[in-house]
Amino acid sequence: KILGAIDDLGLKNRTLVYFTADHGGHLEARVGHAQRGGWNGIYKGGKGMGGWEGGIRVPGIVRWPGKVPAGEVIEEPTSLMDVFPTLAAVTGGTLPQDRVIDGRNLMPLLQGEIQHSEHEFLFHYCGVHLHAVRWHPRNSEAVWKVHYVTPVFQPPGAQACYMTTYCRCSGELVTYHNPPLLFDLSRDPSESTPLTRDVEPQYDLVIRTVANALKKHKDSIIPVQPQISGSHQDSIWLKPCCGVFPFCLCDKEGNSSASGSS
Repeated sequence: KILGAIDDLGLKNRTLVYFTADHGGHLEARVGHAQRGGWNGIYKGGKGMGGWEGGIRVPGIVRWPGKVPAGEVIEEPTSLMDVFPTLAAVTGGTLPQDRVIDGRNLMPLLQGEIQHSEHEFLFHYCGVHLHAVRWHPRNSEAVWKVHYVTPVFQPPGAQACYMTTYCRCSGELVTYHNPPLLFDLSRDPSESTPLTRDVEPQYDLVIRTVANALKKHKDSIIPVQPQISGSHQDSIWLKPCCGVFPFCLCDKEGNSSASGSS
């Protein structure tokens, strides 16, 4: 209906449409034995898991006639953080110069000007806790994934966190890996068999390279007060929704203007 309205108004060639999701299927959402929260196919994990592919790998569908070729399939890792710089680029906006912008303009990739995602590294978080790092080296088919933290699935033998509805990001219900787990997603997209030094000649190189990239990433982060937290009961300006869900509208003087919900 949305696309139909855009077409009926004659705005098709002037409208960039980007359809995607912010997480994989919620495996724990069931009624009896019926899966009601989506399905992630071959990918391990689901909603709320900041490292496993089933929690973070989602499709992205783009439409912009005359600007983006139709029918193309791009097998490159991108990020929802790319929305901001992409919109800035297509609208003639200017990105802030006083901070690190983690997103990248998607238009060169979508228009075929480049064949490789500008994200050499992607840092995957569960809340504020970094769980994994993805490395897609230049001029290589490999897509390395290094896991530093993984959720403890429960009950034992399950592939999700059915006892807690969502997997936890830290504490006793996660496993901290030292050495970290290593996978090559180009060969093992299901993340079923961790690689070791004995079977992967590049093991030490990958672990070292990702660790260096992670240090550089962390050094670029300026700590801020968490803005989506139950502890901000009295901080209306830090709440994602000023009204009663789903009627979220922050239109009072002194409040951040935003509508929508987390």
